[in-house]
Amino acid sequence: MVAKTTAPAETGGYKTLEPRAHPAREQSVAAGKAARQLAPLASHRDFSPAASRDPIGLLLGQAESRVPELVPVRHGRMLVSPFTYYRGAALPMAADLAGMRSSGLRVQLCGDAHLLNFGAFASPERRLVFDLNDFDETLPGPFEWDVKRLVASMAVAGRDNGLTAKKRRQVALATAAAYRTAMREFAAMPILDVWYARFDVEDALARLKSEMPKKTVRQTKAQMAKARTRDSTQALAKLTTVEDGQRRIISDPPLIVPIEELARHLDVNAVYWFLRHLFTGYTRTLPAYRRQLAERFTVTRVARKVVGVGSVGTETWILLMEPDDGTGPLLLQAKQAQRSALTGYAGQSEYRNQGERVVAGQQLMQAVSDIFLGWQSATPPGRRAADYYLRQLRDWKYSAPIENMNAAAMTGYGRMCGWTLARAHARTGDRIAIAAYLGGSDTFDQAMTEFGETYADQTERDHAALADAVASGRVQAQMRT
Repeated sequence: MVAKTTAPAETGGYKTLEPRAHPAREQSVAAGKAARQLAPLASHRDFSPAASRDPIGLLLGQAESRVPELVPVRHGRMLVSPFTYYRGAALPMAADLAGMRSSGLRVQLCGDAHLLNFGAFASPERRLVFDLNDFDETLPGPFEWDVKRLVASMAVAGRDNGLTAKKRRQVALATAAAYRTAMREFAAMPILDVWYARFDVEDALARLKSEMPKKTVRQTKAQMAKARTRDSTQALAKLTTVEDGQRRIISDPPLIVPIEELARHLDVNAVYWFLRHLFTGYTRTLPAYRRQLAERFTVTRVARKVVGVGSVGTETWILLMEPDDGTGPLLLQAKQAQRSALTGYAGQSEYRNQGERVVAGQQLMQAVSDIFLGWQSATPPGRRAADYYLRQLRDWKYSAPIENMNAAAMTGYGRMCGWTLARAHARTGDRIAIAAYLGGSDTFDQAMTEFGETYADQTERDHAALADAVASGRVQAQMRT
């Protein structure tokens, strides 16, 4: 039996509706159970590095498409610790995951679902929500790739935080179990309820505060208050200054460089023209009601910015936007979108524009998204056309202080991340098949936990290999955070 929906088709100049088949529940359950033949649950613990494995070569290959003077900054950030290396090594891990057994159950992947790519930010209704917040690598692929990326990040970060093996196992198990149990809950829910589900931080605190220590409740409320201060006003105060009555973006090279300071290398007027042209085109990708809002702003100043770890070296611009009524300036970020690190292993994106790929993936996976999120391609001066996506630079954005977390805090955080990732996957894949595949036992959780520890060992070896490559001169690194 097959459940049917309808899709438009062209007939004699008119659109008619033809059935599009979706699997019925029993078919999805059967598919999920059959997937265990392809990848038994226990097999997810197995990882053996390929003899031809060369993570440093993969990182150097990525550097070829990045801003040359920023590549050493990226490598320097990755050298700080095994965890910072892990943050920048989505491509080597994708190559490793592609060599493992696959369930074949595909979802929209984040592609880089480590624990710091989750966080709190403002919904359009001005509520504080917790969700995934980085989609540079998003692409459809096997659901377990994201889960492995997340669980292994818990193991690597737990080592950086000095957690014992027993406590790291507790954290990883809680993370994987939260994903599995949440997916089984989503499988039993109507699809509309799945799409309405979101992690509202204030609602969660109200529900759970009676079960939480008073100190934890106070700390959570303080973190929520801090998150609300991290908005455009705070970003303007931190990243801009007013000189002679004109607002300008500060200079903090090589991390933030106003375009005027790059005049020896770039035609400043041409860059301004390019970015204004990019902004104009980008507004056309917004819904009409949001386009009207965006078009009330004008680009007045720009600067190049270094962001993250894995993203360092991709072209990223801060756009200082002045409104037509002279009040409330806005900072947007225009970030170059390159091919996903997963492309060579999970397949090509259906989107030719990589900025559209990022935006589409983000809107699929997030419960709510930035009202200024959009995309466009444009041609930088003296270069080929490139793809970009634009969003607010900051809107109540807050990331948990992972480095200060003990085992209990990391366990709670892991549960939040596991639930959130399951909800994103349930929106975009066959949640019923995945739930049937995962089953009711903890076999999957145990396998993921063992994989996480094994991959943490590999990450430490790879971090040491990067340090050796820098020492030998094969890799250039600039040590500045």
